[in-house]
Amino acid sequence: MKFEGFLHFNIRCSVSDLPAIEKFYGELLGWKKGDRPTFQNPGIWLYDGDNPILHVSARFADGSLAKSEKHTGAVDHIAFKASGAADFRKRLTQLGLAFEEQNVPDAGYQVFLQDPVGTKLEFNFLNEKVADGVPSGTFARINMNTATA
Repeated sequence: MKFEGFLHFNIRCSVSDLPAIEKFYGELLGWKKGDRPTFQNPGIWLYDGDNPILHVSARFADGSLAKSEKHTGAVDHIAFKASGAADFRKRLTQLGLAFEEQNVPDAGYQVFLQDPVGTKLEFNFLNEKVADGVPSGTFARINMNTATA
């Protein structure tokens, strides 16, 4: 077997979480709701262009999934390779999203945040720096930035 690439990731939520998830990923990453097979559970697929990157399955009862600041699942986070760090940081601030940021020497700028149901996301901007971000050698655990719109 040869690994040939990443297709999608899937998160679970309740039916009432679907609009917030669609809005979050739409505003943050520009992903749009698209075609989804008819499965037994409700849900949505969010596309980046023609690619269904995020599959969302509404399998939990409303109110049963409590967002927690403490890690409670088997998956710790999902990491993305990205470019345009300064614009991304500006978008986070404009959207009023809380995020952690760090600058790892010889690696680049990283941003961590949670989606509406607590999925931790990591964005890696390799060898990029952000003028109004944190200085090189600064690590996320001590730099919580609560952005304000």
